[in-house]
Amino acid sequence: MRPIFLLFAVLLPFAGGAAMLMLRTKTDRWVKPATMCLTVLTSLLTWALVIARPEGALTLWRFTIDLTFDLRLDGLGRFFAAIVATLWPLTVLYAFSYLQNDTRKRSFFAFFTMSYGATLGVALAGDLFTMYCFYELLTLCTVPLVLHTRTKEATRAAKTYFVFSLGGAAFAFASMLFLVSNGVTVDFALGGLLHRYPYGQKYLTYVFYLLGFFGFGVKAAVFPACRWLPKASAAPTPVTALLHAVAVVKAGAFAILRLTYYCYDVNLLRGSWAQWVCMGAASFTIFYGAARAVKETHWKRRLAWSTVANLSYILFGATLMTPAGMSGAMLHMAFHAEIKILAFFCAGAVLCRTGREYIPDLAGLGRKMPVTFGCFTVAAVALVGIPPLAGFVSKWSLLSAAADAGTPMAYLGAGVLLTAALLTAIYMFTTVSKAWFPSKSDDLRGLQTVREADWRMLVPMVLLAVGILVTGLCGEPIARAVAEIVRTGVGA
Repeated sequence: MRPIFLLFAVLLPFAGGAAMLMLRTKTDRWVKPATMCLTVLTSLLTWALVIARPEGALTLWRFTIDLTFDLRLDGLGRFFAAIVATLWPLTVLYAFSYLQNDTRKRSFFAFFTMSYGATLGVALAGDLFTMYCFYELLTLCTVPLVLHTRTKEATRAAKTYFVFSLGGAAFAFASMLFLVSNGVTVDFALGGLLHRYPYGQKYLTYVFYLLGFFGFGVKAAVFPACRWLPKASAAPTPVTALLHAVAVVKAGAFAILRLTYYCYDVNLLRGSWAQWVCMGAASFTIFYGAARAVKETHWKRRLAWSTVANLSYILFGATLMTPAGMSGAMLHMAFHAEIKILAFFCAGAVLCRTGREYIPDLAGLGRKMPVTFGCFTVAAVALVGIPPLAGFVSKWSLLSAAADAGTPMAYLGAGVLLTAALLTAIYMFTTVSKAWFPSKSDDLRGLQTVREADWRMLVPMVLLAVGILVTGLCGEPIARAVAEIVRTGVGA
């Protein structure tokens, strides 16, 4: 396939979403089939590109000699694009049921579809400037989704998300400007600072890398910029599922991988105080997020704090600045996406059917919604990291990478990972046990009328539960494929 198809993959959801906003019709019955058609076509085209691996870049605009707007599909981009293209159609199908009685379906699915295009733009960007532009577009497309319900809570969440994202974008822009102003390439195909500090500016190199790390880290919810993520759970569940599992937060983690391994030379950063600051921030966020999840009794916010912790698993792998660390980070980026989106789907199905949002109110629901809580149990076991499910593979890879790094900070991070696994078992299994095994003191009134979610929710949940098992059983070949991407894609 030619690189021009990269542009089609990005423009199709953008054009479709914009058309939904502009069209004025007496009925919105066409919105759902149009959304599904756009999503499926985009996913099929993206998967065709992932398989065909078009070579070369598509230059859409050249601002200066060093600053261009390029699309390119390399190994890391293929990996992220495949995750997005697989999970997005399942979320759309789920959203059809969740928003069945919503009065603003057209605007919701319009921005939802455009968010797909922005996320693919991040994945398919050929350089840091192009990725930054799509990264900002993703913010603009997702703010209306967080604001969708128009409640006070949603309004506050949208404002917090927007302000945090703008601040992070400013830091990231400063990091990019440092690279460009010093004549350093930001093309991902070339990568790195060419094994030198620009004009001997060693200290500034570290400072501006930190700005980029914490700037892109806002979307990845690294401490102290993690407060926006639990607040965003006020959005409809299809939005929080994508915000917390695929689109926004993974775009932040993906951007940090790009910045670390494709823009700044890890051979210059490894062993520096900048590496220790970033690794320390990731390790602290893992513990902090897991501890907050244990304390939280609101189900979706508990899952949100869990996301805060698990995103920093990815950042911890990135800050190891070794090929093994990057491999572990990529594996967790994929496996956490399927695990966490399933967990949010289950929480949303219960909210839709019962209106129950808090953990104590889940007592006895496992027997009334066995498929939903069966799937959630699979997600819980996988997130803790119990074999043979997917979470074990990525967490083992990260622990192995930390052991291979052999530094005190890496060992400290490995200890935090093990502690967080224990905390994960506490906050996930207490939820599971409350649903399946209520105590005598629990109020079980009102369960007679509870019924299972409809097929548009159940099908995505069951497929994801099966996928978690399959990817766990196929963990070794997946890990080998990821290691090959790292080996051929970066010079770490």
